[in-house]
Amino acid sequence: MLSGMTTQRQSPPTGNRPLRADAERTVTAILEAAERTLGADPAATVEQIAEAAGVARTTVHRRFATREALIDALATWATRRFAAAVEAAHPDTAPPLVALYRTTANVLGIKASWGFAMSRASAVNPEVARIHAEVRTTCERLFLRARDAGVLRPDTDIAWTRRVYYALIHEAAQHPDEHDPDTLATLVVDTLLHGAGTPHPDRL
Repeated sequence: MLSGMTTQRQSPPTGNRPLRADAERTVTAILEAAERTLGADPAATVEQIAEAAGVARTTVHRRFATREALIDALATWATRRFAAAVEAAHPDTAPPLVALYRTTANVLGIKASWGFAMSRASAVNPEVARIHAEVRTTCERLFLRARDAGVLRPDTDIAWTRRVYYALIHEAAQHPDEHDPDTLATLVVDTLLHGAGTPHPDRL
C-alpha cells in the first residue's frame, strides 16, 4: 500500500522496556491483526483479534491488560509509523515540490493501511499529541521552503495552507480504493497548488 515509501522500522509500543525479538514479533502480529479485525468490525473482541493473530487470548492479555489498552497501543504505533512516513519523504532536504508529493503519498499510504488505528489516535494520548505536533511543525517548514522556492505565492498564509492541505488529505483518505496513494497524492497536491478554477489573466 505504501507505494515508493521506505520507513524506519517501528517497534510496537508496550511500555518503557525494550522487547526481545520474539516478543516484539508477537506484539507486532497482535497489532497488525487488531488493525485488520477492528477495521472490518470495530466491535470485534479480544478473542477474535487473538485468533486473527494466531495466538492465545491469554497472550494478548499478557501484553495488553484490556481491549482499550490494545487499541491505545495500536493508535500509538500507527502514529509513529505516520511520523516515519513523513520523515521518509525528506521534507527538510528534498526539493520542496518533490517532498510535498512524496509526503502526501506516504501519509495516504499509512492512512489506507492503518485507517482504524489512525482514526483512534486521540490527542489525549501524550505520545500521539507530541508526534502530531512535530509533524505539524515539519509540514509548516516544508511549506515555508515551498514558498521560498516559488512553489507557493510569496503572500501564502502558511498556517491556513497547512489546514487546507490536511483537509484535502483527510478527504482523499476517505476513498482509498478509488486510486493508489501516488495518484491520490497528485490530486491532493494539484488541488492545493492550482485549485479547480481556470487561470484568470488578472491573476497571472
